[in-house]
Amino acid sequence: MSNVTYDFTGRTAVVTGGSAGIGAEIARHYARAGANVAIWDLRAPDDTPEGAIFCEVDISQPDQIAHAVSQTCTAFGGIDFLSHNAGFAGPTLPVTENDPAIWARVIDVNLTGTFHLAHAIVPIMQDRGFGRIINMASLAGKEGTPNASAYSAAKAGVIGFTKSLAKELAQTDIRVNCIAPAAVKTAILDQMEPEFVQIMIDKSPMKRLGHTEEVARMVMWLSSEDCTFNTGAVFDLSGGRATY
Repeated sequence: MSNVTYDFTGRTAVVTGGSAGIGAEIARHYARAGANVAIWDLRAPDDTPEGAIFCEVDISQPDQIAHAVSQTCTAFGGIDFLSHNAGFAGPTLPVTENDPAIWARVIDVNLTGTFHLAHAIVPIMQDRGFGRIINMASLAGKEGTPNASAYSAAKAGVIGFTKSLAKELAQTDIRVNCIAPAAVKTAILDQMEPEFVQIMIDKSPMKRLGHTEEVARMVMWLSSEDCTFNTGAVFDLSGGRATY
């Protein structure tokens, strides 16, 4: 466990996909640092951090995002941090076997949803004169994962979108970055064949999966006022697996 601590007292963090896995760990870290936390997800978390609120949100639906923005601002007075982790991977299939409707849903949630969130939240940050946006991309968006073309393409789009938005806001005190993890140990891996998980481990120079705490600690730094000259950046979290 890291000994580094952060004080986000008076700040408000929106954590999409915050009910489970990486997002839930990020929500816990924000809460420990004193931030007000709003968890936006399709279902409520089993264990909500003390003082946090939950908003039911499908991030592909702008009207649901608008409602969640209203709930969050009513509860906490604004939004300072957006840690965006909500996503939909879809099935692992070759391009030729992919259902065009499923492809569209993967793009709609992962890429267009990222736009909808920024479209709704950036004006609030601009009014407050401060903001930190951390989008969860993926190593798949940098290197491409076979049989996951829609997810890879969407996450590549998230990286490009992050860079573009960061440049638009570069002369403000709003920083926009993204994280590109390789495989991280979450409950989702329990649904996979052990042999497939082992292949992911073998690809890592560290010969292990990432931990949700490692992702959360990076999000904490990217949310902090120590992050001043980093914007539009892609932070690999891959145990050395990333090749560029």
